[in-house]
Formats: sequence, C-alpha cells, structure tokens
Amino acid sequence: METVTPYPGLVFLLFFVGLASAAWLGAIVSKLRPVPEDNLTDFSLISSATLTLLGLIIGFSFSMAVGRYDQRKNYEEEEANASGTEYVRAGLLPAADAAKVRTLLADYIDQRVAYYTIADEEQLRQINTKTAKLQTDLWTAVQAPAVAQPTPWWWRA
Repeated sequence: METVTPYPGLVFLLFFVGLASAAWLGAIVSKLRPVPEDNLTDFSLISSATLTLLGLIIGFSFSMAVGRYDQRKNYEEEEANASGTEYVRAGLLPAADAAKVRTLLADYIDQRVAYYTIADEEQLRQINTKTAKLQTDLWTAVQAPAVAQPTPWWWRA
C-alpha cells in the first residue's frame, strides 16, 4: 500500500488548501447567518473552549512526537557505539577470524544504515532478513574461536 509520507510537500499543500477552504466557507456562512446578540457570549465561550482543547491536543501530539524522535535518536547512537566497540574487540580474535568478523560487521552496519534511510516496506523486510542472517553469521564467526580458547590469555597463570 502506497502512503503519502514520502511526499510531505503534497500533504502540506492539501492540508493548507483544505484548511483555507474551510475558513473561507466558515466566513461566508457566518455572514449569511450571523450569531444573534443574545447567543454571542455563549458562542465566544464555546469557541475559546474549543480552541483551548485544540491547543492541548496539538501540544500533546508534538510532545509525543519529540519524545519518540529523541528515543529513536538515542537507540541509533547506542547501536552505533555498540557496533564500534564490537569492531575494536574483533581485534582480540585470531587474525583470520578478526578479518571475517570485521567484514561481516561492515556489511551489518551498511544494512542498519539502509534500514534507517529506506521507507519502502518490502525493502525493509529484505533488510531485516539480511540483518538477521548477518547476526547469525557474526555469532557463528565469534563462537568458534571462543570455544577453542575459553579462558583469556591474560587470565591464565
């Protein structure tokens, strides 16, 4: 299913035209049928209450959006730091295994960057599949040297 989120300019234009049309139509209707003087105070009270509630809804929406954005930014940063740490720790493996792990890790990082930049759902499914395979391959590449030498060299007496 195609979404409109890849086209924010179009969404802005549609909403702008829709809101301008609604305001124009409201102005025409208010001139054709003005509010009677005895109901004017009630109308202004209802109008101010409605606008207050609208302001609260908009404020809460932006607050939630900013919170989610900050959370996603923090997760991306944590993942980048973890990947960098893993890349450095791969140097503790034997040379052949370290080269293999670093190659797999570079491919993994490319997939993660693609995950955060691509919006197509089919491509995201493919990226998730490749990422899961790379995680399995990374674990397999690290598992064999760890089993071969379970105790670190600096710990042995």
